[in-house]
Amino acid sequence: MSKKTKSVLINISLLVAGIFLFALPHPTNLLLCGIPILSYFAFIPIFILITRVSWKTVWFYGFLYGIGSYTVYVWWLATFNPAAMPVIAGMYGLYLMITFPIMKAATVLFPKKAVYAQWIVWCAYEYIKTLGFTGFNYGVTAYSQYRWNVIIQCADIIGVFGLSAIITFTSAWLATVILDPAGKITDKIRNHKTAGFVWLGVFALVIVYGLVSPVDYKEEDAKTVALIQTNSDPWVGGTASYRRDLRTLERLSDDALAENPEVDFVVWPETAFVPRITYHYEERYDETRLELVEKLLEYIDSKDVPFIIGNDDCVKGYDHNGIWTDCDYNAVLLFRPGENCIPPEPERYWKLHLVPFTESFPFEKLLPGIYTFLVENDTHFWEQGTDPVIFEVDGLKFGTPICFEDTFGSIGRLFALNGAEALVNLSNDAWARSEACQRQHLAMGLFRTVENRIPSVRSTASGQTVIIDPNGKVLAQAEPFTESYIIGKIPLADKEGMTIYTRFGDWTGVLSIILMAAMFVYGIVLKITGKKYGKTAD
Repeated sequence: MSKKTKSVLINISLLVAGIFLFALPHPTNLLLCGIPILSYFAFIPIFILITRVSWKTVWFYGFLYGIGSYTVYVWWLATFNPAAMPVIAGMYGLYLMITFPIMKAATVLFPKKAVYAQWIVWCAYEYIKTLGFTGFNYGVTAYSQYRWNVIIQCADIIGVFGLSAIITFTSAWLATVILDPAGKITDKIRNHKTAGFVWLGVFALVIVYGLVSPVDYKEEDAKTVALIQTNSDPWVGGTASYRRDLRTLERLSDDALAENPEVDFVVWPETAFVPRITYHYEERYDETRLELVEKLLEYIDSKDVPFIIGNDDCVKGYDHNGIWTDCDYNAVLLFRPGENCIPPEPERYWKLHLVPFTESFPFEKLLPGIYTFLVENDTHFWEQGTDPVIFEVDGLKFGTPICFEDTFGSIGRLFALNGAEALVNLSNDAWARSEACQRQHLAMGLFRTVENRIPSVRSTASGQTVIIDPNGKVLAQAEPFTESYIIGKIPLADKEGMTIYTRFGDWTGVLSIILMAAMFVYGIVLKITGKKYGKTAD
């Protein structure tokens, strides 16, 4: 075997190892619980690979890594739409096709600290990929730790991106040790002991903080909630399905209220009731859907507690193109029996952060071909809400992030800044027909409680319907893929003031970008001055 062939095989082996080590720490179709400890070693093959490969091929390895890692990680997307998974995998192939050369450039500027320089770029990439229209939090390293309660407590200071930086540094340090030219492993470790001890010190602080920081909450201050899980995708089928789902929602709600008359409010999942409630009630042109709407309103009005429900809300207004028309919103509606049910005048929250391509595509004029393709494939576009509405029931103030929104720390923080004492998430992941998908979603939503030290509950179409305390501990959970409900108390934290995360948001993510920019400026200046005066740039 030639030296070149052997080198290529090693590179391919590193690539394959990196792909699986990226996915396996998280819940996946391969391992539902994931193996969180692997995240501490996940990027060793990639840091070594980037150091080994040439400028001619580094972009190609980045492309393959992006496609491969997200294919394994979000394989469940293929069950939703055969094109969805390749689109996401391809998108990350392009992202990492750009990121790998930047990481390679960092090794050139700082050859003696090559892997640490790569680590800074990777930390910045993890944050940048969550921003903008295509922002996607799935695959952020720290979310793999969601079951390790002690580890995640520091999120109320440094957020997920700070925790990700701590976790991925282990890969950077170990890769540096492996690449060190010293012969003996003891010599390799000795050469990098300072960085190793610094990391051990930081990680020890994370553990200690995780043990002492959890907040106390008083049971007597808690509110009782009933969370309904219908085990159906409300968008599959037509009127007959809407009627069936309404019967299921009513039956499960009745059972929950009969079991515990002390329930303070009931929560139904995202778009649990699809027909547009206020629209059909006012327009009255579709008798079948009007009948369903009236049946729903009469049901809620007959109860003694408020209902929080997901609905396709349609009102007259200006759309994103400035045209006066019927505007559709992915909405949460709060109905109070005897007050705003008949006629329907619910309190409303309209989703702020829409899912790219499936709920929103603002580039219809710039990319008309893609827009037409999406429309022809029955994509349901919504208008975007602008107000982080805070509801109040029996003295409890809460925000209601809808599905995809609770994957973003910025959305949970926005509700907390506006006075939310709890988060009530309404989700529908039933379309994926995958428990791995639902667990990945739960992993992200759970961090919102720790970041802001406020509890959260999730009412979902098929799972994971849960109650989470202010410390990120799951207190109750419905069996996934069953028609069920859970009744539990929302434990209000006995705390004063805002967390550092609530005050400053993803400051560690912003810091990583600043550090990356400063590193490249410094490295380029060193290279220029080194050449001018005949000095070494590192």
